[in-house]
Amino acid sequence: MPYSVEDKKRTVVRLRRIKGQIEALERAVEAGTECRLLLQQIAAMRGAAGGLMAEVLEIHLRETVTSQQDPAHPSVMDDQMDDIVKILRAYLK
Repeated sequence: MPYSVEDKKRTVVRLRRIKGQIEALERAVEAGTECRLLLQQIAAMRGAAGGLMAEVLEIHLRETVTSQQDPAHPSVMDDQMDDIVKILRAYLK
């Protein structure tokens, strides 16, 4: 769960964007939109959900791992965390 005000705000914005995409997809289905266009919208929703997952996972990792950080070498832990986050974001794309 995002604890900081900024993290919470970013998460809610992402959720609202996904909600809007879902509502647009529902309207498109009801209107009888072509399958190829529906598939594009579904792919966009999937990407948005992946982005949300990456964001929340990054917040969780940073809160969990950095609380165990060695005060003598904070930049080492930050660099390692940045590498982990890059790998996870690439995987979730």
